[in-house]
Amino acid sequence: MAETVLIMDSDREHGEAIQTHLQRHQYDVTVADDAQETLERLKDQKWNILLGDPLIDEEAATGRIADLIKEDPAVQLIVYGTSEQVDRAMDRYGLDAAAYMDLPINSKALMLNMARARNLSLNNRKIDRYVQRLTDLHTARNHFLQLFDSVPCFISVQDRNLRITAINKWFKQHFGNSVGGYCYQIYKHRTSPCEKCPVIQTFEDGQIHSTEEVVTALSGRQYHVLTHTAPITDEKDEITQVMEISTNITQIRQLQDHLTSLGLMLGSMSHGVKGMLTALDGGIYQLETGLQKKDEARVARAFDQVKTMADKIRDMVLEILNYARSRQMQYAPVPVTDLVESVMKNIRPAALKSNVICEVFLPDAPGIIEIDSVWMESALVNFLENAVDACAYDHEKPVHKVSLTVTTEPEERVCFRIQDNGVGMDQETREKMFTLFFTSKGSRGTGLGLFIAYRVIQQHGGTVQVTSALNQGTKLIICLPRIPPGSIGENGVNPLPS
Repeated sequence: MAETVLIMDSDREHGEAIQTHLQRHQYDVTVADDAQETLERLKDQKWNILLGDPLIDEEAATGRIADLIKEDPAVQLIVYGTSEQVDRAMDRYGLDAAAYMDLPINSKALMLNMARARNLSLNNRKIDRYVQRLTDLHTARNHFLQLFDSVPCFISVQDRNLRITAINKWFKQHFGNSVGGYCYQIYKHRTSPCEKCPVIQTFEDGQIHSTEEVVTALSGRQYHVLTHTAPITDEKDEITQVMEISTNITQIRQLQDHLTSLGLMLGSMSHGVKGMLTALDGGIYQLETGLQKKDEARVARAFDQVKTMADKIRDMVLEILNYARSRQMQYAPVPVTDLVESVMKNIRPAALKSNVICEVFLPDAPGIIEIDSVWMESALVNFLENAVDACAYDHEKPVHKVSLTVTTEPEERVCFRIQDNGVGMDQETREKMFTLFFTSKGSRGTGLGLFIAYRVIQQHGGTVQVTSALNQGTKLIICLPRIPPGSIGENGVNPLPS
C-alpha cells in the first residue's frame, strides 16, 4: 500500500508540482492550500507523512499538527519553506519534525527525506504493533495469573522429578509455599511417589489422568480431592511439565454418607450381630437341654440369655433403621466399669482365636459417664478389633498384647488408651485411617468401622489421638467428657451427623 502524503502549501501550483513528482514514486498524495482544508483533511483521513509549510495561516492548523505527530508516532512531518518560515517551524516543532528543507526544494534532498520519513513511519507502526502485542500478552498473562490464583482448586505445576515449580493461591493457603518441594511429601507426607501417580502417567503418555485421593493440609485437616492432570509442552511439543488440578470434594463425600448409612451400619455392626446370634444359639441349646433334663435353674438361666440376646438383636435392628433415618443420639448415664466389661466381652473371643493377650486396667472408682451405650460400645469394639487384627497380622513377635487402660482426667473427662504391639502404621495410613472406605486390610476390610467409630467419638464431644510406627505397634487415646455437649436439651437428645 502506498504511503499517504498530505502537502500543505498556500501556493497550490507549487504544491501540485511536488504532488506530481511524488506520485511518480508511488506515493498517494493530496494537496491542501489553506488552514481550513488542512484541518478537514487531517480530520477525514489518516496520513503517514505531512509535507510542506505547517505554519500555514499561523496558529490555525499548527496546534492540530503538533498534537497529531505527538499522538501518533507513525505520522512524520517534513517542513519546507523560506529560511524565515523554517526557522519559525524549528522553534515550533523542534525534534518532532523528521526534516527541515529550505526553498527552493532540492529534489534529491526531498526524496531522501521522504524515504527517511517513510522508514520512520513504517518502523513506528511496527513498534506500535509490537507494543500492542506486548500489551495484549501482558493483559493475557495477568488474566491467566488471576484465573490461576482464583480458581477454587489446589493447582500445582510439577517437573519430571515431581518437584513443584508453581502453585496457586488456594494451594499456598492450605499447603504452604511449597515451590521446590515434592508433591508426594506435601500432599501425603510420603517418602516416595504414590503407586499410581497421575503426573507420572501424563509424562509417559501425554494424556489427561484422574484420581481421587485424601490429602492432609498444614492445619492437619484432611480433604477428599478429585485430581486431574494435563501436560504442558514447549515449542517442540515435548512435555516439560505437568499441571495437577485437585478439586475439594469433601462436602460431596459427606453428603454421600447419609445415602450409604444403612450399609455403613450393617458393616460396622456385623461382628456384634454375629456374636449375638452365637450367644442366642447357645441360649436356645441350654434351654432345650434344660427342658429335657427338667433342670429349672438351667432353663431359667437359658431363658434369661435368650431374652437378653433377642432384646439386643431387636435394639440393633432398630439402631440400623434409625441410623438410616438420621437417628438421634440417646444419652444415658452408664458406669464406666459396665461399659468396659461389655466391650471386653465382645472382643475377647476374637483375641483368644488370634492368640492375642487382652489386658484391662481400671482405676478403683472410674465413675459414671453419659453416653449412647449402643454407639459407644460399637465404637470401642471397632478400635479394639483393629488392635487385635494388627497383632494377628504381625508374624515377627512371639507374644502379642492388646491393653485397654482407663484413666480419669481433669475437666471431667474419661480416657481410654488402647495399645497394641502389632504391625503398626506409617504416616499416610495414620492420616487416612478414619476416612470413608479406607482400609489397610485389603479385601478383608470394608473401610467402614473406624470411620463410624471416629464419628461416634466426635459426636460425644471426644477426641482421638493416634501414635504409631511400623513394626512397633499403635496407641490410641480416646478421651470423652463425662457429659457430652448437647446431651442436656429437649428430650436429652442430639442428632448424629449424617
